[in-house]
Parts: sequence; structure tokens; C-alpha cells
Amino acid sequence: MTTLTPRKPYTKDELNQLYPADLQLQLVQILLRHGERSPVSVRFQNAGLPAFWPYCAAVTQLKSAVLDRSMTPSAFTTLEWKRRLEAFGPGDEPIVASGPRGELDAICDMGMLTDKGRQTTFDLGSRLRRLYVEQLGFMPHTINDADSLYLRATPIPRALESLQETFLGLYPTHTRAPNFPPPSILTRAAQDETLFPNDSNCRRLAALARAFAQRAADRWNDTDEMAYLNKLYGKWMPEDSQRVAVDSHPRLSGIMDTINSTLAHGPDTRLPKDFYDKKGRDIIEKIGVEEWFAGYKESREYRTLGIGGLMGDVVSRMVGSAERSTADGEYEIARNLETKGVRDGRGATPIRFGLSGCHDTTLAAVLMSLGAYPGDKWPPYTSHIAIEMFRKADVAPAVQGKSTIPPTESSAAGKSTSSWFASLFSWKSSPEAKTAAGLPPPGIGRKRTEDLSVAEKDRIDGYYVRLRYNDEVVTVSGCKTPGNHLEGNESFCTLAAFKAIVDKFVPRNWKAECAVSIKEPAFPAKPEPAGY
Repeated sequence: MTTLTPRKPYTKDELNQLYPADLQLQLVQILLRHGERSPVSVRFQNAGLPAFWPYCAAVTQLKSAVLDRSMTPSAFTTLEWKRRLEAFGPGDEPIVASGPRGELDAICDMGMLTDKGRQTTFDLGSRLRRLYVEQLGFMPHTINDADSLYLRATPIPRALESLQETFLGLYPTHTRAPNFPPPSILTRAAQDETLFPNDSNCRRLAALARAFAQRAADRWNDTDEMAYLNKLYGKWMPEDSQRVAVDSHPRLSGIMDTINSTLAHGPDTRLPKDFYDKKGRDIIEKIGVEEWFAGYKESREYRTLGIGGLMGDVVSRMVGSAERSTADGEYEIARNLETKGVRDGRGATPIRFGLSGCHDTTLAAVLMSLGAYPGDKWPPYTSHIAIEMFRKADVAPAVQGKSTIPPTESSAAGKSTSSWFASLFSWKSSPEAKTAAGLPPPGIGRKRTEDLSVAEKDRIDGYYVRLRYNDEVVTVSGCKTPGNHLEGNESFCTLAAFKAIVDKFVPRNWKAECAVSIKEPAFPAKPEPAGY
């Protein structure tokens, strides 16, 4: 699927149903796919598709931090520049890459976030602002700093840029204090990345992915559906791979990538009309979802190596929020770990909202692993999952319609939200629960459910988790079991049940598990359904 068509904002009645009066929203974590981009590879030039697209105006107004040693003392300053893209020309001589109308500037590199992608991710931030700031009052209208925000992105530039655009939509310039300090955005080295299925750095996951891809090829390559696709696209396939197939060159998923990228942009970068045949696109997406994501639905090992690390982190932050510890994400973004509250593991400014810039493979892996993937459509650009944690309210609120709205930071007074959060929690960190650089934050988030003591289980009692995918509620399979959800509403999973489900596919040592059993059978000997 290509560009997302967002649903209309929730009505007042819908909000009352989505955010019940007896629950208080406490923590929101957003996983967002990047916005529209150029294709990741050059394909179908024989069909008239330009190799280079002129949709990336950001490259004409770049800024870099540079050290200026001509100053006394030396100081960092900003160098403004624009980028032009060079390519091979005839006889391998260099040429400046140009767009379909001879454009030399604003040319996109492969897989680059386009101007359209920047627009849609900014608009996502605006929609999040409308819901969480304007409708629910969960987040303040203006902020003095980003201390209550957890921001993270993958090393892929389009994910970071999409995160930045979404943040800007959530808190535009005029809603941030004049002396607003630069927010911390977390990234990881490629070999440590968990914000997407990292098969490039996990040999066992790569082996599993190849096996499931081959199974999809065996199932689909000789079907009527593939024959239909060959009638549509076969004439445009290259000489050395003339038949469309799951494992053709380009792969079927690569053809889908180019179709979706072109559909999202202007008429100068369109393919022949046969590529946009609705039946053909439905077939491609169905096969693509099976090839790329069936492993999460069927194999616990696939879930563990592909997305278990990320989901373990997501749950740990929720548990940290329930425990009132720095494990809610504050440890990662705190400006000073030596502040007494942070050092003692109690936290100073609780995290209320998280944004993680990631990919289609991230969102699909999360939903498939929870048994909550809706249908067989590929995640559109700028799709998102909202993972919301609620606390059971002890006392019914006096004002109808404000029941789910905890007090927020007053922008005028610049007050901290910590006093409100402190009133919610009676648990305090143990003397041994210290926060220090190089050590994980304190808490029970990564402790397996079966290893928790009764007292530790009590810490997360009364908390609930709900997922929304592109503003539509999705339900985790195992949360439908009686006792695992809010009475009368299966979509509100108890935090204890949600943690128990996720614990089953959180790796204990991801790098070690990635390096073993490389040649073992890829498919489980017996069913291992997701979401339980």
C-alpha cells in the first residue's frame, strides 16, 4: 500500500469510548513508519521511469556543524551547503544526475525521504497533537524542554528525518520555549539496532528469512495469481529474468516497492497504467505480506530474533513508568545521570510520550508477533502504532469528559509534572537500584513473568495496554482470554498479561542467539501461534 489516507479525527462520542472514565492515560509510545520516499533501487527505466527524482528540496538547504579554528578560541559553527548527485555517464565519465525535466537540484538519492514524505510525517505529528494535546489534554500545549519525551530513530536517514518532522508537527516552533534546549534523539550502531528486524547483523534471522521467502516462492510462483501478474508486468522485466516471480530479479517485493513509490508522487515519475491494476496490486501485497511477515506469525524464534528486543524495550518502559523509575525511558535521555533522583533510580521527569522513527518491517513485525495484524495489506507510508498504557483510576473524576486527563505541565508557570506522577506511586527504588552510565536502568521490566515475586507482580497490577494501528484499535490475541483484559473490553490488555505474552519472545542474549543454529531447520516442529 502506498500513501496513507488518515481517518477523520475522533468525535466526542468516540473519544469517550476509546478513553474510558475509569482509566488514566499514563504513557504513550508511537512507532512510526517513515514517510514517502524514492525507490530503494533503480528499476523499470525501460518502461520510461526516470532513475532520479526531483522531489527532495531538503538537499538544497543543508546545514552541518563544523569546527572553525580561525576563531579564538576554536568553536563550532554552521556551514550551509547544497548537495548535487553525481552518477556514471557514457564511458563511465561522471555526470550530474538529473530529473525527468533536466532538474539538477533537489534530486533524491535512492530510498530518500521526499518532500511528500516530509509533509505526511509532519501531518502525523499534527494529528498526534490534536489527539493528545487538544482533545485529551494529556500533553501540554507548550513545552520548555523535551525531558518528558523519548525520541529514537534507526540509522536510516529517512527514519530520523521522519521522526524530526513528526516531532515538529507535535510541537511546532511557536509551542516551544524561546530557550528550548536541543532534544536528545537516540540512535544505535547498525550492529546493535533493534528498531527494525536486523537480519544483516543476525545470521540466524537471515537464514529464517530466506527459508520463509523460499517457501513463499514455492507456494506462489506457479499459481494463477502469478500468471496474472506476468500478463501485467512481464513485458517490462529484464532480459535475464523475464518472468515475474517472488524470487525474480527484481523480486516481486521490489516491483511492489517501485509501484508504491511512484503512486505516491507526481506524473513525471509514473509507470505504465498496467502497473496500477487494482487486482494486481492486491495480489502483490498479499504475497509480499506472507513472504516478509509470516515468520512472525508462525515461529517464536523468528519473533525473538526479529522484533523481540524492541518489544522487550517497549514493555520495560511501561513497567518502568508503573514502577516510577528511570526505566520508563528517562535513563536514556536524562541530561545528567548524577542528578539525585535520576541517580537513585527514581527519576526526575517521568517520560509521558515516545516517538520512534522506523519502518514498515517494524510495524508489521510488531503486529504479527502479537497476533494483531489486520488483514493482508502492506503498511502504508507514515503508518504508526500507538502503544498506550493506562492506570486504573482510584476515584471517579468529578468532571465528566476529563476523566482520562491527568494534570499536565503549565506552560505559563513552567511547572514540572513530577509532583503529579509522584502522587501516583507509593513504591520507591531500593537502595541498590541505582542509575549509572553503562548499566541498565533499575526495574523489573526485563525480568521474566514467571520469575516475578508476588510483590513485584503487585507493582504492575491495575495497569492496562491498548494498541491502535493508524487510529484503529487492534486486539492482541492472548488478551481476549478471560482475566487478561479490562472487564467488558478485550482491547485493554492487562499490563501483566501483555508482559507475559511479550516475555515469551524477548531474547536473553540476542547476539549469541543470532550466531547459533544457523543450519538448523527454519520451521517449528509444532505450531507456535503469535500473541499468546
